[in-house]
Amino acid sequence: MYIKNFEIRWSDVDANRHLANSAYVNFMSHTRVAFFEDHDFSLSNLAKFDISPVIFYEHIYYFKEAFLGMPIRVSLEVSGLSDDGKFFKMEHNFYNEKGENLATCEILGAWIHLKTRSLTALPEHLLPEMQTFPKSKDFKVLTKEDTRKYGKKPVNLS
Repeated sequence: MYIKNFEIRWSDVDANRHLANSAYVNFMSHTRVAFFEDHDFSLSNLAKFDISPVIFYEHIYYFKEAFLGMPIRVSLEVSGLSDDGKFFKMEHNFYNEKGENLATCEILGAWIHLKTRSLTALPEHLLPEMQTFPKSKDFKVLTKEDTRKYGKKPVNLS
């Protein structure tokens, strides 16, 4: 399990004086980028291949409040990878200083080619490193069907 430590700042709280939902998303993003940096997936390294991670959804479940000044820990575990490395599923958990679980989030993402703006498989030489990522207890190999399990499609204004 990968863990990143933070302290809740004034700019992280909302009108209810607890951690704002947008701050959860920012802390998770910061944790993922730090994790990628620590695993040879830095944005500068990925730029050599014109790829970057893209997120399709973030499902957050809140359990307990977090407040200004509180230290929190944000974990990251990989709960799914496709065989070609194109798709990944991650789980983030938020913990207070007592180790109590404040929130959890499931994220589905993929790699996007920055020039063609299309999804792409991970370069083959990066696959072995991706296989070393910390995995959750419910880890699975992702199929294309797993990426469409919620059946959401765009509905345009007419």
